Order: sequence, then structure tokens, then C-alpha cells
Amino acid sequence: MIRYVIRRLLLLVPMLLGLSVIVFAIARLLPGDPAALAAGPNATPEVLASVQREFGLDKPIPLQYWDYLTGLVQGDWGVSIFTRRPVFEDIVTFLPATLELVAAAMLIAIVLGIPLGLAAAVWRNGVLDYVTRTVSLGGIAMPRFFLGLLLQLCFVTWLDILPLSGRFPLIDLPPEEITGFYTIDSLLTGDWYALRVSLAHLALPALAMSLSPLATIIRMMRASTIEVLQQDYIMTERALGLSSRLILFKYVLKNAMTSTLTVIGLYVSWLLGGTVLVETVFDWPGLGLYATQAILSQDFMPVIGVTLVIAIIYLLSMLIVDLLYGVFNPKVRSS
Repeated sequence: MIRYVIRRLLLLVPMLLGLSVIVFAIARLLPGDPAALAAGPNATPEVLASVQREFGLDKPIPLQYWDYLTGLVQGDWGVSIFTRRPVFEDIVTFLPATLELVAAAMLIAIVLGIPLGLAAAVWRNGVLDYVTRTVSLGGIAMPRFFLGLLLQLCFVTWLDILPLSGRFPLIDLPPEEITGFYTIDSLLTGDWYALRVSLAHLALPALAMSLSPLATIIRMMRASTIEVLQQDYIMTERALGLSSRLILFKYVLKNAMTSTLTVIGLYVSWLLGGTVLVETVFDWPGLGLYATQAILSQDFMPVIGVTLVIAIIYLLSMLIVDLLYGVFNPKVRSS
């Protein structure tokens, strides 16, 4: 198992290298001049040339990539033209907000999706089955940004029970930073007011992001459970007189979870890459909003850095999913 993990980690290097080449080439070949945007519309040629030299934009593209790659190995992810700060510092600042949002969305999807999918399969063609299938279809079809606007209209404008946007009120101090996750930091410091406010700000964007993975997990869990229930060994266990609850939670659930784990792992990276719209709608200060501002200002280094971070998290999440296969499926563990 340890050898397998080391081999998978080593494979990250060529994957990330190839991704960096593709993203860097696309970013540099796009029309527009980021140095001109940074210098301003009234900049003189001398000022423009100075900005280009400052950010290394006056060099040939292959040399620019080599400088970026050597700096990347040394921990230098470049400098943002928009914020004038190192990209790595910006990513460290904005990443916890995005991870907290994605974790909350996936927690909602997993906690609700797995039992609902299991129940829909056990009592299929019943009222619960039809309701979950309708919700799943709507969840997959509805865009997340539109759902976010509907949630704002309902819970903010009509009911006035949740905040409109942001991660924490501007007039209040956030909890003492320990992990960067406001909810966890509030628990660790015992700041219950900050916990309540953090959860209130987190509720709507997390709910907007959770609907699509929730719908997919329900559908996948339902289909997997129905398939497992029709296996011969389940029929044998029933014939031996084992209780339905024991069969369902000890044998059916574990075997049905294998395919659902793949969906969960894929959605972690999909949500990371798809936070742009939700973070823009809710003004959530995460990587998505940071990447949006970088794209609009043609700031290439942050775009490349955010892409690499999402790729790393995606590959690590798939590695964790592969390891979890062995927990739910002994055949995988022994192979």
C-alpha cells in the first residue's frame, strides 16, 4: 500500500508539469497586454517598458516559462499584477475560504445524498423515490448561479433571515485565525457568536453548490443499491434469516458505496473549479473570486497558480478515494 501511494505521488510531477505548460501557453497566447492594464491607460512607453521588465513580460515566452518553472520549484509562484503581491501568498490567503465552502457543500451532499439514495432504492417506486428522482433531475439541470440568486431572493429579500453576501460582516472582527476556516476557528476559540455568524454566511453559498453533487450522489447511490440488492449473496443472507437492517447496513451499504466514492472524489475537484460563479454571486472571498479578478485584469500568474492548486487537490482527492476503496471493498484491499 505504501509503495502504491508513493508511486501515485510521483506521478503528480509529470501531470503537473504538463498542465503548467498548457496553461502557461494559453495564458500567454491570449490577446491583450497585462502590462498595459497594470500601467494604466495614460502610461508612457517608458512606464510600460518598466512594468514589462518588472514582471518579466519583455522576455520570449519559452524563457518566461523557464523562469516561472525554476521559481516554482523554489517556492516562487510569481507576482500578481493586480494585487502586487506574491501569488503564493494570495493563494494561501484565499484558499481556506474556498476549501471551507467546498467542504460544507460536500458535507451537505454526502449526509443527505447517501441515506436518501439508499432509502429510495429500498422503497423504490414509492413516494420518497419519486420525490428524490424529481429533486435529482432538477438539481442536475439547474445552474448553480441561478439557484444562488433564487436563494438570495427567498432567504434574504423575502424572509430576511440570512445575510446576502460575504464571509463575515465588515463591522465585526472574524475569529482568531488558526486554520483559516472560520467555523473551525470559532469552535477552537470558543467564540460562539462568530460561529453563528460564520454559519449564517456559509449557509446559502454552500447550499447553492451542494445541489448538483447531492442530486448525483442520490442517483448513483440508488442505482448501486438496487444492483447490490439483486445479487445472489444478498438473497442467500435473506434465506439464512438475517435481519433486513443487518443486511442493509453491513453488506448492501458497503458494496454500494464503491461507485459513489468515485462520484464524491470527482465532485470535490469539480466544485473547486466551479466556485467562480457562486463566489461571484455571493461575493465570497475565495479562489474563485480571486481567479475571476485575475482573468478580468489579464493577470496570468494567479490564473496559472489557481489552476495548479486545483489540479493538486483533485489528484490528491482521487488518491484518497482509491485508498477508501479498500475500506469498503476487501477485494480491492487484497489485490
